[in-house]
Amino acid sequence: MAARFVGEKRWRGFEQRQQPPRSTLIALVLASATLMVLDQQTGDSSPLEPVRSVVGEAFAPVEAVTSTAVRPFTAVPTWFRSKSDLRREISDLEAENASLRATVATSAFDANTLAEFESLTAAASDLGRALVPARVIGHGAAQSFSRTVTIDAGSSAGLAPDMTVVNSDGLVGRVLRVTPNTATVLLILDPESVVGGRIGESMEVGFLKGHGILGREGRLDLELLDQKLVPAKGDTVVTWGSDGAGPYVPGIPVGQVSDVFASVREQSHRAVIVPFVNFSALDVVGVVVAADTTSDRALVRADGKIG
Repeated sequence: MAARFVGEKRWRGFEQRQQPPRSTLIALVLASATLMVLDQQTGDSSPLEPVRSVVGEAFAPVEAVTSTAVRPFTAVPTWFRSKSDLRREISDLEAENASLRATVATSAFDANTLAEFESLTAAASDLGRALVPARVIGHGAAQSFSRTVTIDAGSSAGLAPDMTVVNSDGLVGRVLRVTPNTATVLLILDPESVVGGRIGESMEVGFLKGHGILGREGRLDLELLDQKLVPAKGDTVVTWGSDGAGPYVPGIPVGQVSDVFASVREQSHRAVIVPFVNFSALDVVGVVVAADTTSDRALVRADGKIG
């Protein structure tokens, strides 16, 4: 018991020797406060500036090493966030590039369609007739041995069989049959198509027949009623008829004479006509209708206005 008392007494004495006197602590606190006030008030001319510089130079390498060692770990969240942002930016740029490519790819098509619609208004004005605008959405099968196209306007737009179909270049054909929203058009190049035409300044009448060939080789044959008449190369052929009889209204350009062949046996001449319309590239067409036609779409009026 006595030994335990002696040990505790020695330990308390050791603790008392380890703790600084209270007066020393008070002095250190006052000195620190004095230095802080002095350093703040004197600014760059502070007497502590040399000490601060020495400490900074001493610990700068340690701070640099520590920062280099810790940076990979602290930068991990930022790296992942930056990579995610980069992927999102790349995705946005790819989508924008795809949109631009699509715009470039279709710009020529859109410009051509707009030009054809504008030309159709000019054609309506030149012909002095109202037109229902439509677009070609299909071609007849080659196996059917007929030359037809399907357009995106039908009875709801005021169309009916035996109406004249034109485009900005000239005569296209006539309406064969209609549905509420579409119509089938027989092209003048079809072998079953027969169009009455007048030629050149003579205004002589004949009949135009097709061969069923589209493209650059597509031609029409013109047989004049006056078989002794010799057509001239370069003469223009237009339609003849009447508004009431149909199916073709008069005065529509058809084509131009390219060659003339004589038949010795029949003592007649046959003229080859190159059509004005490019049938292998048909897009926008107009169907001739009465000015008071009720239609589900805006008509191109005879004065070239749309309404």
